[in-house]
Amino acid sequence: MGPNSRRVRKRRLKAEINVVPYIDVMLVLLIIFMVTAPLMNLGVEVDLPRADARSITSADTDPVVVSVDAAGNYFLTVGGGPQEALMPEEVSAKVGAFVRNNPGVPVFVAGDRNTSYELVVQALALLQNADVPRVSLMSVPTEAGQQ
Repeated sequence: MGPNSRRVRKRRLKAEINVVPYIDVMLVLLIIFMVTAPLMNLGVEVDLPRADARSITSADTDPVVVSVDAAGNYFLTVGGGPQEALMPEEVSAKVGAFVRNNPGVPVFVAGDRNTSYELVVQALALLQNADVPRVSLMSVPTEAGQQ
């Protein structure tokens, strides 16, 4: 056995990526997000200010106004006419029919100052079910010096 008889072993390169460190980093990030997610407060309490706002004028047609009072009663005013008290199903039917006949008519929801937010959202849902394409919220502008 001579000096050349020794076997020379070639080292083979691996064509694989070691993903263990990446998995470790991802698990640490997952734990961090799981711990911090419940601590994030998504809702913020706001005290909305009263301000002077431009009034929306529509010379083409008179608007349809659905009013909601604090007791949850619905009132409908069509074309500047008299206000009539309606049940929720009647609001959907009447406003839906009126909007189908007059596609460009503006529709407003007017909520009393003491009306809960839920009642206004229910009025918006009634109008959405009536296939009203666009609904605006109505407010009363403040008087000068009255806040």
